[in-house]
Amino acid sequence: MAAVLRRGSVLRLRLPAPVWLPLRGGGRAICSSAPRHGDSECFTPTLSARLAGLSYPELQQMSREDPDTFWGSIAQERLSWTKPFERVQDCDLDKGQVRWFLGGRLNVSVNCLDVHAQTHPERVALIWERDEPGTEVKVTYRELLESTCRLANALRSHGVLKGDRVAIYMPVSPLAVAAMLACARIGAVHTVVFAGFSSEALAGRIQDAQCKVVVTCNQAVRGGRAIDLKTTVDAAVRTCSSVKHVFVAQRTSSPAPKGDLDVPLEECVFGYRPGDVFGCMADIGWITGHSYVVYGPLCNGATSVLFESTPTYPDPGRYWEVVERLGINQFYGAPTALRLLLKYDESWVTRYDRSSLRTLGSVGEPINHEAWEWFHRVVGDGRCPLVDTWWQTETGGVCIAPHPAEDGAPIVPAMAMRPFYGVEPVLLGDKGECLQGPGVRGALCIKKAWPGLARTIYGDHQRYLDAYFKPYPGHYFTGDGAWRSEDGFYQITGRTDDVINISGHRLGTAEIEDALDEHPAVPEAAVIGVPHSIKGEVPFAFLVLKDGEQTQEVILKELRLLVATKIAKYAIPDHFLVVKRLPKTRSGKIMRRILRTVPGGQAGALGDTSTLDDPSVVTEIIAAHARYKEEQKKKKKSS
Repeated sequence: MAAVLRRGSVLRLRLPAPVWLPLRGGGRAICSSAPRHGDSECFTPTLSARLAGLSYPELQQMSREDPDTFWGSIAQERLSWTKPFERVQDCDLDKGQVRWFLGGRLNVSVNCLDVHAQTHPERVALIWERDEPGTEVKVTYRELLESTCRLANALRSHGVLKGDRVAIYMPVSPLAVAAMLACARIGAVHTVVFAGFSSEALAGRIQDAQCKVVVTCNQAVRGGRAIDLKTTVDAAVRTCSSVKHVFVAQRTSSPAPKGDLDVPLEECVFGYRPGDVFGCMADIGWITGHSYVVYGPLCNGATSVLFESTPTYPDPGRYWEVVERLGINQFYGAPTALRLLLKYDESWVTRYDRSSLRTLGSVGEPINHEAWEWFHRVVGDGRCPLVDTWWQTETGGVCIAPHPAEDGAPIVPAMAMRPFYGVEPVLLGDKGECLQGPGVRGALCIKKAWPGLARTIYGDHQRYLDAYFKPYPGHYFTGDGAWRSEDGFYQITGRTDDVINISGHRLGTAEIEDALDEHPAVPEAAVIGVPHSIKGEVPFAFLVLKDGEQTQEVILKELRLLVATKIAKYAIPDHFLVVKRLPKTRSGKIMRRILRTVPGGQAGALGDTSTLDDPSVVTEIIAAHARYKEEQKKKKKSS
């Protein structure tokens, strides 16, 4: 399977590691013993017969010192192989070489569907929580297998072969999951594009992967609004000569515009069976949805929720009404949504029965202390373990989290804490030196390969080597910084490069700058991320404008539209500061380090400015920002 890493690359992933969050009532046992009501959750996993009975420290030690036995026994017992592997691994991070289960052959679709459809065909695989509350649709493993096979046959009958690329541009739905699994079943590579991207952004991703087919719907429904998808696809494929067919499903009754490449699809009607429920609220267009809505839960025989709506539609109690109605046992959400919801009265949570919840998790970005405490105390009634998970698209699954851990091990609020099995984090300094002991900060790297680590960037292996293994030879470089506490736990401190995290969506500042620079009145632009109480971060744009007939107000309006069209609405900067010039080194490089100090009023922490071509530019920008703040205050008062 594959997932888009960033524009210009498709990341090829291995099968994610088994889902570590406890999944009850389905498939293979994840927890060695079921806790009594009111007890804390058990996190000592039964991973394989060979590993049964080992404590957490013993499992952690074996995963690092004897990875062949650890991962080999798990792979043999927990996965169904069409051809057994001959060798567990052949990895060398000095060369950027990541190879696991050599000689083996399996199909992730078979492991997600067939093995469970054979033993428990009527167990619920998916609960589709549609936009309108109370209209959920439940899909059994048998039905999902049938839908997947039909769609796989449709793809094959239209010329999709092993290795071909398929773009999936769909809302969260059972058919979108079936499309992902259908691709995996026939050996095609899927790139799931978030159904909020513009036609240009979609076209760029189709072109990068040279997709042969696009699978979409006529419309998406979100927050009570119908959003046209087919018209976006039609605009995108006009510039994508590789696309031969566009498969179109009907999410609503509204007719979709017809195109020469269109192949209509019929939506199924699905039955109902009860089952244990894993509730990850992520969109399947993001890696969290890949690993913890589709592949992870289904490989483990769980029932997974597909959440189509928003956390505040029709009211701020939507998540918790869903928990009560569907009986969700594990709730996995984004800090952005939590920060939004904690602004409302606690009664929106407490009016609903949340006794089914056993575990709470956060994903997408570091969670702040206020949101953590609210999530744990109000949502979980102080009884549910809350795990702040750190991982990446490139890792395929959770790498650092409070659990698994020894029974009774503490959880530190708002901290990722402990490495997952087989993951050996290290902190490295500016010169590549290993920073030992507690209380140190550095670049977060990982010392050894593990099965979930990406193997390459599709079509550009050299870029894969340069981005992840060249900065710190012999290590996988995460791009994040971290701090190691006195107890040896890890706290993620944020990105070390120019990437910002908007509501859990990682976006390179260069992509926003490229969109802004397309406007004829903008010769230069620089974008940074600034803190936001709900979204985590938002873009702050510094603009240099040409003299012309257009007013500044008109230009800014056009820039907002340009960013929304080129990327997506969430990428529109919250702030635009017009300046005469940008701070640059003598070689012409924009010093974003200087710009980051301006919004927060940290002019006294500029650091070394000796490399600036003209240090007086700093004073100009600070003065411009002061005027901007005054204007904002006046607007706020007048409104």
